[in-house]
Amino acid sequence: MTQDPSKEEIQAYFQSLQDQICKALEQADGKSSFVEDAWERPGGGGGKSRVITNGNVIEKGGVNFSAVYGKTPEKILEALQLKEADFFATGVSLVIHPNSPYVPIVHMNVRYFEMSNGVKWFGGGIDLTPHYVVEKDAQYFHQQLKSVCDKHHKGYYTEFKKWADDYFYIKHRDETRGIGGIFFDHLKPTNEISFTDRFNFVKDVGNAFSTTYTHLMNKNKGIPFDDSQKKWQLLRRGRYVEFNLVYDKGTKFGLDTDGRTESILMSMPPVCNWDYNVQPNPESEEYKTLQWLKKGINWI
Repeated sequence: MTQDPSKEEIQAYFQSLQDQICKALEQADGKSSFVEDAWERPGGGGGKSRVITNGNVIEKGGVNFSAVYGKTPEKILEALQLKEADFFATGVSLVIHPNSPYVPIVHMNVRYFEMSNGVKWFGGGIDLTPHYVVEKDAQYFHQQLKSVCDKHHKGYYTEFKKWADDYFYIKHRDETRGIGGIFFDHLKPTNEISFTDRFNFVKDVGNAFSTTYTHLMNKNKGIPFDDSQKKWQLLRRGRYVEFNLVYDKGTKFGLDTDGRTESILMSMPPVCNWDYNVQPNPESEEYKTLQWLKKGINWI
């Protein structure tokens, strides 16, 4: 019988994933480099926050690694309906905010959580938030994710895409945050799917990021834009902030476990706007983008 990977092995993979992604993004940006900020959590563990700013393509981005442990906070026990026990959590999370309105915002999170009573699972996801939806780019992005999912289980993409559509939804705006992607949580071993299989799937999701996103960076970074398109970008960034502060479970988990606030809120854009009651012209690209921000679109 194959032995399950240990939490130390899982942590080591996430550390190597942070290194790999930062290197790929620096190469694609061609100007700026990540600055690392190592930190310790008072209750146990710590991490490395890496931030890149003022690049050729990336205005602000962060790729965070963490491995934290200790007594599970009461808020987490209540929210997840768990019995009292110590916890260990590790993972990589990232958000990239580009300079150009034609390069999309991207988010990815891959993580592992276990408790001293034997409870353990994987979670994560990757989603794309274009300021202007380009159908071919959306098709490419979803096809990359489907290929990863299909390698492990034919039902993964359909299930996890719907989960993303439902999760990355701004209820008070009646629109999705972007074009979705995949989202999954509480992935535990089953009779058919082993713990190792779950870990291999999470690794493939993480490993697919660099090729997928740098392709979109390189494809769109040279498209010219004007002040009106930049203004639209800042409005869409405002929607991103609304989702992260109101709905995002990762933000809430980090704050509830006394995580490092600077690292948790790294996902926020450097600048955004909230103009009152903006109504794009029905013939405009901005209006067309809003029509794509719906659940259940079949991109491929």
